[in-house]
Amino acid sequence: MKVKLQHVAHARSGDKGDTSNIAVFAYTPELYPLLKEQLTAERFKAFYSGAIKGAVTRYDVDQLHAMNFVAQGALGGGVSRSLCLDNYGKALSAAVLNFELEVPEGLRPQLRGQHLLPKA
Repeated sequence: MKVKLQHVAHARSGDKGDTSNIAVFAYTPELYPLLKEQLTAERFKAFYSGAIKGAVTRYDVDQLHAMNFVAQGALGGGVSRSLCLDNYGKALSAAVLNFELEVPEGLRPQLRGQHLLPKA
């Protein structure tokens, strides 16, 4: 079944200059392999439809069931230089929660907000 990332993980962010740092944490260890497989640096960058101008690097933090994405050229020149408030790191981390993942039905009990998902 297709679900949004918000049912699988949560995200935190920070920004420095024109670089955004977004960490994605799986809610359970069982969901983490899905994140590693499906939320690649390439798909992460493509999700933002051109808003990220530079490279995206993904760092896996297996012990925490997390991934850290460093996105260069993601903030319109930097927070203090941009008139586009939507590009701030917190907005980018909130947006990625709409990324869609394919999740096997057997992992449904691990998902958050199950009452919001269509019945199997």
